[in-house]
Amino acid sequence: MKRRLSAILALDVVGYSRMMQDDATGVMAALNAIFRSVVTPAVAADEGRVVKLLGDGALIEFPAAAQALRCAVRIQTEALPAGEGV
Repeated sequence: MKRRLSAILALDVVGYSRMMQDDATGVMAALNAIFRSVVTPAVAADEGRVVKLLGDGALIEFPAAAQALRCAVRIQTEALPAGEGV
């Protein structure tokens, strides 16, 4: 068995349940758009791999902790303005 070191980034949307109660269709559309425009490019830029998608988040694997941290900061910085009004 081959072993490797990895860093895992757990991505979660704050207030997801409340937002879904208010406007499930709009929230899902906005989250899908943010995932495509922000999360996917950020993960690729830092050599990450989406391991599992969850209803309001994801588990993402990186070769090193520095890459996971850089990706997390990028996602927070870019997703906040993209998600305004959601």
